[in-house]
Amino acid sequence: MSERVPILQIGDILLVSIQTDLDDQSVLNLQDDLAARVVESAAHGVVIDISAVEIVDSFVGRMLATIAAISRMLDAETVVVGMRPAVAITLVELGLSLGGVSTALNLDLGLRLLERARGGRDGLTAEPTAS
Repeated sequence: MSERVPILQIGDILLVSIQTDLDDQSVLNLQDDLAARVVESAAHGVVIDISAVEIVDSFVGRMLATIAAISRMLDAETVVVGMRPAVAITLVELGLSLGGVSTALNLDLGLRLLERARGGRDGLTAEPTAS
């Protein structure tokens, strides 16, 4: 039986910290669990921390892109943080670009990226009108 990846909520952001290399079933479970949590919590952001992941294959890479696409359709932006150089190299060698997935070096930068994206979507950066 595959282990479930915990999904934590911080305000309107869901944090997924992947602590082990995932098998295919665990990735599918994460996809389903995360989609359900985005809807139930009305989250506007998802951070996937993969700093503990040492190995990815094409299936895991595609699923990260799929998770981001599902989250976007449910009105939540996704940021993958903590990618190791070896993981990035492997993804490039496999021809996977993770289209639509924002990345950041660490959790702090990922949260800032979501905060900036959210501000722009709410119109908080709009120019004031002249009277």
